[in-house]
Amino acid sequence: MGMRQDIEELVEEAERQIREHKWVLSANDRTVAARAAADLRAVVDSPRSQQELPEVTRLGHLREALAAVAIALAHVHGSMAWFLGAAATALTPILHWRAVPAGHGPTFGAVSPTLQQYAEAEEAIRRLHSTLARIATA
Repeated sequence: MGMRQDIEELVEEAERQIREHKWVLSANDRTVAARAAADLRAVVDSPRSQQELPEVTRLGHLREALAAVAIALAHVHGSMAWFLGAAATALTPILHWRAVPAGHGPTFGAVSPTLQQYAEAEEAIRRLHSTLARIATA
């Protein structure tokens, strides 16, 4: 299963829990969601804009998005923490990607993602962004 599918399933579960009142959003959940959504939006732009960037920049943006999720996770507990933790886990393949040539040295297991993998990861970030933005205003 891919990163985008993992995020999609996570989002569907979160939306279901909120709808069924199994996850009651706190004011802090909304505040953290708003900040995380803004941070994600700031680093991953539209598909067309992202495709025009060099791969090293795209990867940098994806790493920034993962960092934004991790920072948000540090400020919450309970369901929001579990949601953000699962999102960070789904995005971890980004940590094993490299955008520069390996040269003659070790890469510590880093691999070059395909353009499709970049696009999938960026779409996963956009989906997470839209969900967090809705949580912020729920």
